[in-house]
Amino acid sequence: MKVVLLAGGFGTRLSEYTETIPKPMVTVGGRPILWHIMRIYAHFGHKNFYLALGYKAELIKEYFLHYHSLNADFTVDLATGAVSPQQTDGADWRVTLVHTGLESMTGGRVKRLQSFIGNEPFMLTYGDGLADIDLDALLAFHHSHGKMVTVTAVRPSARFGELMIESDQVRSFREKPQMGQGWINGGYFVIQPKFFDLIAGDSTILEREPLEQVARMGELMAYRHKGFWQCMDTKRDRDSLEELWQSGEAAWKV
Repeated sequence: MKVVLLAGGFGTRLSEYTETIPKPMVTVGGRPILWHIMRIYAHFGHKNFYLALGYKAELIKEYFLHYHSLNADFTVDLATGAVSPQQTDGADWRVTLVHTGLESMTGGRVKRLQSFIGNEPFMLTYGDGLADIDLDALLAFHHSHGKMVTVTAVRPSARFGELMIESDQVRSFREKPQMGQGWINGGYFVIQPKFFDLIAGDSTILEREPLEQVARMGELMAYRHKGFWQCMDTKRDRDSLEELWQSGEAAWKV
């Protein structure tokens, strides 16, 4: 299944890094967080990625354009210019990099990828959230209910948008409420292609009109993930993820 990764935002809350690089390129354990997310999907056999780029898109393009030389040992024959790889990290991914506009909102970025995705279901997540999620179980849940969208619900601290869930069906989708059940949008969506019709254009915020409408339609279901999940919103978040990686306790590592 095709995987869409939202990797175009400004990442203003992580300005210690994002003044010079895009947020998905901020490293954990010496690798961009984007690489860690892609490894999760690849572990479950999903290796066809579509990156929705925007802010400093050229740096993400350069990373993947030179991926093999950056992540391999190699020999250069200076007489001929021939390069012989000696060891690689084994990644066999297909990565399509699409500039979806500098100012586009999250929904607009998804809409701009419609021609690449076609008329088939796809997976979607943000370029800053790590989890020890079982993607096979997520897909099985999505196929079991036959609804338009599945969102992965997680329960970290109460500073994110909240999902009101009854019998696995999302009854409301609210960004950053004051109180409630505690389940929030953790990304890791599975989406049917008719969802594209609910996105008006570049100014559409994914988490507002489209997902709120899907919830009102009774077409938004929640896969409840009770394991590890953490996004990288701030330097403190990044340092916490780095500490987990260095200590050997990175639950998302596959």
